[in-house]
Amino acid sequence: MLTRLFHHPIFAEHLTGPGHPERPDRIRAVMAVLEDEAFHLLDRAEAPEGSLESIYRCHPEEFVRRLATAIPEEGMVRVDSDTILSPKSFSAALHGVGAATAAVDTVVAKEAENAFVAARPPGHHAERATAMGFCLFNNAAIAARHAQAVHGLERVAIIDWDVHHGNGTQDIFWSDPSVLYCSTHQMPLYPGTGAKDEVGKGNIVNAPLAAGDGGGAFREAFRSRILPALDDFSPDLVIISAGFDAHYRDPLANLKFIDKDFDWATAELMEVADRHADGRLISLLEGGYDLEGLASSTAAHVKRLMTG
Repeated sequence: MLTRLFHHPIFAEHLTGPGHPERPDRIRAVMAVLEDEAFHLLDRAEAPEGSLESIYRCHPEEFVRRLATAIPEEGMVRVDSDTILSPKSFSAALHGVGAATAAVDTVVAKEAENAFVAARPPGHHAERATAMGFCLFNNAAIAARHAQAVHGLERVAIIDWDVHHGNGTQDIFWSDPSVLYCSTHQMPLYPGTGAKDEVGKGNIVNAPLAAGDGGGAFREAFRSRILPALDDFSPDLVIISAGFDAHYRDPLANLKFIDKDFDWATAELMEVADRHADGRLISLLEGGYDLEGLASSTAAHVKRLMTG
């Protein structure tokens, strides 16, 4: 299978300061592992800059303008206690948006069977009008709206296996049954959302996991809740919010996934895409803060995207 990788050097120039877990070394670790000979068939593309029009489908213009004007000329400023802006942050976020929408264009046009976006900052905590949790713009949500507005796809599914619940994606699509949002995550944990009874218009499927849970609980959540919901929904496009901080090595949480768990889930979602979406699937990097765990999990995920 042909997998297209979207990346841009600007992603390493979003600076967050010493000791911050969402640091440039994350993207360097991802790109280093994808330089291995096993990935020589990856189709590599430079992420374009995203359009403001695509962002406005999910975030109000006033919010985008406020974020842009907060960018410092030098040094760093805080959006909140976790979320940092530096001189290249807005450009990095724009290229993350551009990568996400270009990934959609790629799979719709059949230029590749699927696509992986190696970008930072991540996106799934960004609510409609709030940047938070290391996230500025919600790339997964923007990709979903782009698929609908530009390509006429009706039903988009977003599956989020980051260890932290994607409150931003849930917020944006809470009242929109044309987008299905499914999430596994540790609970209780930041940001405090993601209970089973948070269902939106029936289009929100949360499958919270407990601290210490590993691959068995993850796979059971997929089999009992997420995969049946996906088959009932019959999406035209599958989007993965691919956070790798549920890995057992990760310092920010307490789930115990191994690389094979991400490989398994990737294969299951590829089968969903084959059944319902003519194979259309894109994956967007979210969290993952232990460099070794992030690199090995990403490698397992991308290798499965490439081989089916």
